Amino acid sequence: MVGLAGIVGFVGSLGYINWNPSLEAFHIGAFSFRWYSLCWLMGLLLAYLVVRRLYKEQNIKDELFDPLFIYCFLGILIGARLGHCIFYQPDYFLTSGQHFMEMLLPIHFLPEGGWKMTGYAGLASHGGTAGLMLALWLYCRKTKLSLWTVLDNIAIATGTTACFIRLGNLMNSEIIGKVTDVPWAFVFERVDLLPRHPGQLYEAIAYALLFVIMWVLHKQMPRRIGTGWYFGFCLTYIFTFRFFIEYTKEIQEAFEASLPIDMGQILSIPFIILGVWCMIRARRESPSGLK
Repeated sequence: MVGLAGIVGFVGSLGYINWNPSLEAFHIGAFSFRWYSLCWLMGLLLAYLVVRRLYKEQNIKDELFDPLFIYCFLGILIGARLGHCIFYQPDYFLTSGQHFMEMLLPIHFLPEGGWKMTGYAGLASHGGTAGLMLALWLYCRKTKLSLWTVLDNIAIATGTTACFIRLGNLMNSEIIGKVTDVPWAFVFERVDLLPRHPGQLYEAIAYALLFVIMWVLHKQMPRRIGTGWYFGFCLTYIFTFRFFIEYTKEIQEAFEASLPIDMGQILSIPFIILGVWCMIRARRESPSGLK
C-alpha cells in the first residue's frame, strides 16, 4: 500500500506546498485502486449513511430507501460524464464514432489500433447535478415518495460527496488554480513547477462546511424537509461559491479563453436561479413560517 508519507513537502522561501502524490492508493494483485476512485466511493458511502439516517428519522420504509443508491450513483456518473463531454469537449467526443464510444465507455481507442481501459477521465459537476436530479425524479415516480422530500434529504447529505470528489481532484492534481504567490500555494509537480491556488481544496472545505450547516439546520428546523428549501439552499450555496471560486482556477479548455466568463460559471447560473426559486417557493408554500 502506498501511504501518504512524503506526499507533502515544503519548498521555496515562502513555504509553498510541493504536491505530487501517487495516483494509486494501493494494489491488490494486478489491480490498483486510485485515490480518486476511493474518494468518490467514500463520498457516496457517507451520503448513503446520512440519507439512511434521515429516512429513519422520517419513518420512511427501508424498502423505499434500498434502490436510492443505485439511482443516485447512475444519475451522477452518467450526468457527470455526458456533461464533461458535451460542454467541455464536444469537438472531440462528437466528431467521430470512436470518440462517441469513448464518451459512453471507460476506454480509449489507440491510434495504432486496439484500445485500453482508462476509466471515465473527465466528469463535470454540473452534469452530475443535472443527472442526479433526473434520477431522483425517476426514483420518486417508482416509489411514489414526495419529490421535494427526497430532494431535501439528498441536499442535506450532498456536502459530504462534493467534498470528497474535490479531494479526489486534488489527489489527481487536476482542476488546478491560477498562478499565485499566497503562502499556501500548491506546486502541482505533475503539471508544472509554478505555485498555484489549490482550488480543489478551497471547494472541499466549502462543501464540508455546507454539510455541517445543513445538518445543524435540519436538526433545528425539521419541518422544512419536504418543502424544497434545503434543496434550494444547497444549489444556491454550491453554485454561488462555484461561480466565484472559478476566478482562482485555470480554464479547463482553450475555447473558454474567448468567453467573458468560463464554462463553469456559465453552467452555474441556471442552478443558482433554480436554487433561489426553490427557496422562495418553499417560503410561499409555508406562510406560517418554515420551522
